Amino acid sequence: MKDIENNESIKTDNVDENAKKQFLKGAEVAYEQIITYFAKGDKKSLKPLLEKEMFNRFSEVIDERKNKQLKSETTFIGFKSTKILEFKKIENVYKVTVNFVSEMITYVKDKNNQIIEGNPDTIKTVNDVWRFAKNMWSEDPTWYLIDTSSK
Repeated sequence: MKDIENNESIKTDNVDENAKKQFLKGAEVAYEQIITYFAKGDKKSLKPLLEKEMFNRFSEVIDERKNKQLKSETTFIGFKSTKILEFKKIENVYKVTVNFVSEMITYVKDKNNQIIEGNPDTIKTVNDVWRFAKNMWSEDPTWYLIDTSSK
């Protein structure tokens, strides 16, 4: 009987580890997409990935850039690391906090195409902490970005 119990706990651990790996794969894809869409000012592509309040915050920044005739350029290089910092279930909502350490090239050009921020020749390391949420009862499989911060 002990062998069966031990095997069951191993299987459960494997499922949990696999679930974490699968979640991180999806979170990495979402991170790169959100960073890229945000830089391009592509609100239509951002909307289905962001919780409403986050979408409004991102939209405000995109609109402000547009009004100032600024162009944001981002080249995503890759991840140095991704790690789940916290996994919580609050009532019927799962919340997962992920630390992304990535490399990218970012810069901003003004209306005259002059670089006013960042450097197109420098790869910088970015350390972000993002929180995703999903309603476990929802038919929708999407995890929505609900919060961002930098370390």
